[in-house]
Amino acid sequence: MELGFGVPVAGAWATPGNQVRVARRAEELGYRSLWTFQRLVVPEVPDERSGAPFYQQVQDAVVPLAFLAGQTSRIRLGTAVLIVPFFSPALLAKQLATLDIVSGGRLDVGLGIGWSRTEYEAVGAPFERRGARAEEFLAALRALWTEPVAAYQGEFYRLSPARMAPRPVQRPHPPLLLGGTARPALRRAGRLADGWVSGSTADLTRIGESIEVVREAAREAGRDPEGLRFVCRGAVKVRPAGQPDRQPLSGSFDEIRGDLDTLAAQGVTEVFVDLNFDPELGAPDTDPAEALRRAEEALEALAPS
Repeated sequence: MELGFGVPVAGAWATPGNQVRVARRAEELGYRSLWTFQRLVVPEVPDERSGAPFYQQVQDAVVPLAFLAGQTSRIRLGTAVLIVPFFSPALLAKQLATLDIVSGGRLDVGLGIGWSRTEYEAVGAPFERRGARAEEFLAALRALWTEPVAAYQGEFYRLSPARMAPRPVQRPHPPLLLGGTARPALRRAGRLADGWVSGSTADLTRIGESIEVVREAAREAGRDPEGLRFVCRGAVKVRPAGQPDRQPLSGSFDEIRGDLDTLAAQGVTEVFVDLNFDPELGAPDTDPAEALRRAEEALEALAPS
């Protein structure tokens, strides 16, 4: 199982200096990938989920990866995830093709359909039939990246015959991973994508069940499930050992390493350690220097062997 690391993008520790330090050290230590996530706005009166400390101050998901593409040379760069209805297919195709070019073909594209009605309203996108829209979006995105003259006519997206250049470095295009936890989203990943990426609220004790749904959908679609990637966002929280009611990836480094082995046994092909979702690091009022110290400690302790 491969290991990646989350770029500091949430809270006070998400400074350019911290991002560069984390990215370079992760590359030095042999981590495979760096990852970001997307949040646009939070409601004035947040609910339990949107009110989480790590959602209050989040940078864009694409810009930090472009910045870090110039600060690194080998480590891959991933989005987990971009919410597709917030973009047009042509705009996102251009942005991500350019990112793949400036990074030398190191981009992994995670896409999802989101959950925040407030964000949908902020961009003027309808919340209904998100799954159907996502399927059309994928088709249009692939057409723009792969066809000499791209054209698409769907219910939600239309593209008159047009050319897009330059194309991504990776052919036919950067790997496309789909997020989501509902069964239709999992099956969509198996039918249409290069793999699946889990979210921060996934039940990691049962992630193997979600993976099997994706694999089953791939088999039914005539695709080889062995060729799919299964990427897990590891919302790591480093705490003293032996905590009561300990959740997976929370506790001492020894406990967390044991959890990583359990995820591998369930079929996960890559985990990225994401400290943004620890309120002791990813909140707006945390100490950036102390957060970096703890991140570097985790980088060293959990580094690929």
